[in-house]
Amino acid sequence: MTLLTPSAERIAASDAALKSLPGHVNHEPGADEFAVLDPATEERIATLPNRDAAYAVEQLGIADEAGRAWARTTPRHRSEVLHLVYDTLIAERDRLAFVISREMGKTLAEANGEVQYAADYVRWYADELLRPAGNYRENPAGGSTILTKRSPIGLAVLIAPWNFPMAMITRKIAPALAAGCGAVIKPASLTPLTTMLTVKLMERAGVPGELMRVVTTKDSGAFSEAVLADPRVRKLSFTGSTGVGSTLLGLAAKNVVKSSMELGGNAPFIVFDDADLERAVENAVQAKLRNGGQSCIAANRYYVQEGIADAFVEGFTERMAAVTLGHGIAEGAGLGPVINRAAVENFTRLVDQAVELGAELRTGGSAPEGAGYFFEATVLDRVPAVADIARTEIFGPIAAISRFRTQEEVLAAANDTPFGLASYVCTENLDRALNVADALEAGLVGINNGVPSNPAAPFGGLKQSGLGREGSGEGLEEYQEIRFYNISRRETA
Repeated sequence: MTLLTPSAERIAASDAALKSLPGHVNHEPGADEFAVLDPATEERIATLPNRDAAYAVEQLGIADEAGRAWARTTPRHRSEVLHLVYDTLIAERDRLAFVISREMGKTLAEANGEVQYAADYVRWYADELLRPAGNYRENPAGGSTILTKRSPIGLAVLIAPWNFPMAMITRKIAPALAAGCGAVIKPASLTPLTTMLTVKLMERAGVPGELMRVVTTKDSGAFSEAVLADPRVRKLSFTGSTGVGSTLLGLAAKNVVKSSMELGGNAPFIVFDDADLERAVENAVQAKLRNGGQSCIAANRYYVQEGIADAFVEGFTERMAAVTLGHGIAEGAGLGPVINRAAVENFTRLVDQAVELGAELRTGGSAPEGAGYFFEATVLDRVPAVADIARTEIFGPIAAISRFRTQEEVLAAANDTPFGLASYVCTENLDRALNVADALEAGLVGINNGVPSNPAAPFGGLKQSGLGREGSGEGLEEYQEIRFYNISRRETA
């Protein structure tokens, strides 16, 4: 199995991007430091301080004080600053994309797409904050008028995942800044460099540095316990696993901290007999391979109706088999490495067990030898419902396909999960599309659409997939409090 490797020019450009990071160092980590690795080579690309809980609490004080001053600025000022942030991020697209690709592994093309997606959240909230929600209503009993308004909720703690190291940060910090809040940000220790660069670029564009405090640490538990015990914290936003999210909700409950949680998923991808075959295959590839399958809304369980199943599997397998593995910054790479060795080992176990139980391996299924955390784009057909891969969030480039006869049957299977983040439906029948979408227990549904997320839409899940929403106007409301004024009125002659 051949892996594409990057040219000397791209290596030099990405190394330059890494060395331009604020405070960049690269030496063997000491006792109070940790290393960041390139998942394509397992080489160390940076060494960062492993901050303790006391440092995190210090940053709360800085961000809280700055947030109180920021809350007094005008909406127009905050909007103009965020527009400058958007322009700055786009101007630095290449540097950001190289850093994303080197520390997370996704291809350079996808990293460029993430930069645009991340910046779009900033642009969205730069405009959305100028449309403040409020209301005027009469007291039904008479005698007074009720005014409602929204105000900043206060100090926010933002905990981001490793899979979209730029977009998951801007999706949280843009609405926080738009609402008038300060924030302490904890990036994933696997991919902290993108966050550090993004925040520095935001500061260069005019956001006060005291307003956004980044804490790099390997001890997530100590960080969370310390900051969520502090009464100054009024908002928590977390993206990650359901297990960790549940623990954080318990900590947040002690001080009644408003929380938004974007947690695990197990997205079904349903293809009906009347689907446009070519379109369904294209959507299936997009929904599976975006970010190498390392996405909370990645298609996980493929359900294909019997009449179209053979043709779909053939077309889908052909597309997946053509995907080329390589270093994320290599020219022509269609699939980069996954995040770590544990992920590769888990994928191998899932595939082997499914095959042992009767699944048909159509393409892929293995990891190349040598350095780097790579796994082939894989298609499994006729996967038994008892296989682990049919019931767990894969978070990788493996598609598990089963077949169904009736709409009732597939809806029961699709909803048979504690998760409810994303679902996908492929059909040319509008009635079926909407009826199935209504019946699916999911926060977002892609209908003939393999990439449904959008900054203008409220992103979030049902059941154990989370609480609250990110994006759209609802995402801004997560960082606001609703207040009302009751104004008495007397009769006048």
